[in-house]
Amino acid sequence: MDRELDEKLCSKYPLIFADRHRSMMETAMCWGFECGNGWYDLIDTLCERIQLHIESTNRHREIMLAKPTGYIPEEVPQVVAVQVKEKFGMLRFYYDGGDEHVRGLVNMAEAMSIKICMTCGKPGVLYTSGWWNVACEEHKID
Repeated sequence: MDRELDEKLCSKYPLIFADRHRSMMETAMCWGFECGNGWYDLIDTLCERIQLHIESTNRHREIMLAKPTGYIPEEVPQVVAVQVKEKFGMLRFYYDGGDEHVRGLVNMAEAMSIKICMTCGKPGVLYTSGWWNVACEEHKID
């Protein structure tokens, strides 16, 4: 992913990408987003949904702890990305924190990535001959 989009994601989701500029001894996020620009919207939407879930669940928990009148949800630990990359033509979003809901969001985004051209974001197809990649007709590798 190019530098501009990398910086945009990191500034929009500073808690998720808190380790973006740490050393390679601490995180694989030091390498940046190891995928094409076409998955920017997918990663952006995933992060938006993750952060919204964390904040709303934890806010609800605080309210319920202050005045218990029913179910008190478990606290959702902040998600911190460890690595975001393409592997075998599919998005891989490795992270620490979260809960089962976050795991479901990540699974869905990873599954959706095999239908989105990694280069431009248009509908794509997973090509598995040689180098695995997802591409639209314009960006497929022959």
